Amino acid sequence: MQLLPSSPNTSQPVTMLAIIKQWEETNSLKIDNTEKYFFLLLLKLGMDTVYFYVCCQKKFTNFGSVCSLSIILADLLLTFLLATVWFLGAERPFVTNCFLLAHASATFGALPLPMMCLGLLDYCLEANSMCNHRERSKLLRNVVLTLLVWMQAVIFSMSSANTVPVELDFVTGMKVLACEVKESTLIPVLHFGLFMASLLTVLPYWSEIPRWLKEADRIYEAREQKENPMSDLFFTSAHSSDISEKTFLENNWSRPPLWLSLTLGFLVFWMPYLAVTVACMIGGISVPAYISVNLLWLDCTNSFLTGVVFLVKSKTQGPQSNLPENMCSWQIYWHLSKGTQQFILPKAVFNPSKEKINHLLLV
Repeated sequence: MQLLPSSPNTSQPVTMLAIIKQWEETNSLKIDNTEKYFFLLLLKLGMDTVYFYVCCQKKFTNFGSVCSLSIILADLLLTFLLATVWFLGAERPFVTNCFLLAHASATFGALPLPMMCLGLLDYCLEANSMCNHRERSKLLRNVVLTLLVWMQAVIFSMSSANTVPVELDFVTGMKVLACEVKESTLIPVLHFGLFMASLLTVLPYWSEIPRWLKEADRIYEAREQKENPMSDLFFTSAHSSDISEKTFLENNWSRPPLWLSLTLGFLVFWMPYLAVTVACMIGGISVPAYISVNLLWLDCTNSFLTGVVFLVKSKTQGPQSNLPENMCSWQIYWHLSKGTQQFILPKAVFNPSKEKINHLLLV
């Protein structure tokens, strides 16, 4: 792909050229690149599907889950249509590949902002204990809102997408047939902002982070043991309390403030993804919106939004929240900041042997 000259209106999405066909001036044989775009979309569809199956919550009572499923269905439809155009060839096209790519980039480019706004609204309502609707009504609400988001995106693409291919001649004798596709400007800005803000937040506390992460792992293991009544690794209340508080006191550790602890919980999972996307952006790699709007972006954004809502609501509700679960264990990092005794103490306590206790203390 090749960037077009930037327009004076910088608020508009960045426009690129997707090369559909190319040929030499002295040779009438044209190379069709439709199959390359098909395999690119097929790869995105596979990655989104695997991520949805492995990582995403299947409870569609929250807006983010319904949006994730809708993106997969849109990927599937776009891949199928492009495959149909590829197999039919240029002789009997019902729509052109330029038409599909141009409208797909414009449609996907119009999704991020309304999805973020409605997702934040949904999380605020879920965190409110007064809002307690039935699951069926939540599902219906989220489906309707998702359909409205896609409808406005399609309407926007109808008025903004340029489906007329352009022919370019190069001095080398190469000719290309290309069409305009758009890049979402919001996603790179969001990635860069989250990366820099999170990095600058934790940078002054760099020396303390390994200790905090080790303590967060200990809290997570304690929660897993508490939730598994068949485990023989339960330890007594006295020992669980002593290990936590004594470790902090003896080593002069200070608990991180809540905002820092939640930021650390966000970065533990999402820093590799943010680092890769920021590196691509710095390297000048531009990605059309139908590729950049994917489940990784959506889940990263949802994690950030739920973290903000959790931070605000935890002042009154503590770690108890109706927010949907995701990769960032907000409750774990709340207890890392506030304390863990009430969190890890089981009601039924076994009497482990001395050997097991000593082993636990060494760990």
